Amino acid sequence: MKKLLFLVCFASSAFALEPTFERQTELQNLLKNDCGACHGLTLQGGLGSALKPENLLGKSDAYLIDVITNGRKETAMPPWKPFLNQNDVAWLVHFLKNPN
Repeated sequence: MKKLLFLVCFASSAFALEPTFERQTELQNLLKNDCGACHGLTLQGGLGSALKPENLLGKSDAYLIDVITNGRKETAMPPWKPFLNQNDVAWLVHFLKNPN
């Protein structure tokens, strides 16, 4: 429960520590190439589920942050914690939900 509370608090304050423009560009490239390898290059789905804003409706930021950070056991979704910090993950979640 403490972990979920932390994630909720973190998600709501994530943009106080927004990644630099250069890091945002790197994260967009990671999303397209690395995430896109499973979720489809246009994020319409593939081995992994679709990551378009309409597909993420009803999924909380805290849930998505947890999935990206820790992966999903018994699926092909790996944990990205070794490669992304919490600011990166929160930014990605916001970017996925609000691409424009």
